[in-house]
Amino acid sequence: MRTRSRRASLLLAALAGVVIVGTVAAADPSPPQVPPGQAKSKTAEKGPEVAFTGSGEISVSEDGQGRPEYAITVSGKTWTLSGGPKWFWGTDSPLAAYVGETVDVVGTYREGSTEVDVTTVNGTAIREEGRPPWAGGPARVGEKHPGWKAQDEKPGRGLGRELAPGQAKKNQDNPQTE
Repeated sequence: MRTRSRRASLLLAALAGVVIVGTVAAADPSPPQVPPGQAKSKTAEKGPEVAFTGSGEISVSEDGQGRPEYAITVSGKTWTLSGGPKWFWGTDSPLAAYVGETVDVVGTYREGSTEVDVTTVNGTAIREEGRPPWAGGPARVGEKHPGWKAQDEKPGRGLGRELAPGQAKKNQDNPQTE
């Protein structure tokens, strides 16, 4: 009798395993839908990166916020040049030294865009290899980062144990607390 119940238990376990495997195998193989604004990379939404090489005179104008905007016209098409974020460089862009000169520019752009991320001008790199100087957020970049807040405006930072919320409670063991 005992062997019969073991056989029945094994048969039920095997049947349950087949049902589970069948359910997993029948699952929808398509990737799950990602809610809008939750994509892991915005570069996936942009076109592929394309190499750019062009010769022309670099000109400068102002954007809507009064910051310098550099451009080059190559074969009748005007390209906006970027040496990094405008908020970081301000008027100290490495492209400023080449305004009014006819130069050879190498960089990349996204398909469907006219903005070139410049890597070299006349064969000279406009910044060092590796992590760009504007990377790392406001804590690393400092006051010129658009997300910068003064140290005293950051809640929960630099308060110390004595001033941290919930730490200054009266108790009999420590009469110095309020």
